[in-house]
Amino acid sequence: MTLLICGLLIFLGIHSIHIFANDWRDRQITRLGLMRWKGLYSLMSLAGLVLIIVGFGQARTQPVMLYDPPMWLRHINALFTLIAFILVAAAYVPRNHLKAAIGHPMLAGVKTWAFGHLLATGMLHDSVLFGAFLAWAIFDFVISRRRDRATGTIYPAGSLQGDMITLAVGAILWGAFAFWLHRSLIGVNLFA
Repeated sequence: MTLLICGLLIFLGIHSIHIFANDWRDRQITRLGLMRWKGLYSLMSLAGLVLIIVGFGQARTQPVMLYDPPMWLRHINALFTLIAFILVAAAYVPRNHLKAAIGHPMLAGVKTWAFGHLLATGMLHDSVLFGAFLAWAIFDFVISRRRDRATGTIYPAGSLQGDMITLAVGAILWGAFAFWLHRSLIGVNLFA
């Protein structure tokens, strides 16, 4: 569990610099240059992600049950995850209504993914992983929306084409992950 927690601290910590130390971040970009900063940021993120993966794998070998969720919550999680994939796609597809309305669909997607997984899994290591991501995403979303209001940020209006592409990309990625990648990467067959 120690590696999992260290990985979460590094990964979520580096992704929280814009929340807690935005001025420091700007000074580092000026001092190092944008590409060097992005390189260091990426290396730290990757190190945190590797620790999360290894730590989660180790924690799964010594499971501690916190609660036993009913099967229907696992099925509901499939819907939460589909919505999460669509929200993440909305962060990248230009001119969609989700991005226009939410402003930060990636964070909304992380919240949805983490919440659904918290409902569907009852082990301590699951609660640590998904609980940490949920808390971080909620906090980051609130701060980001507050910053948008303070700066008067308005996102481009959505279009039907942008919405259709967002839905298609999100659904295709969800399908690939749900029916194939989740089993091969995480070791859990979702629809067995």
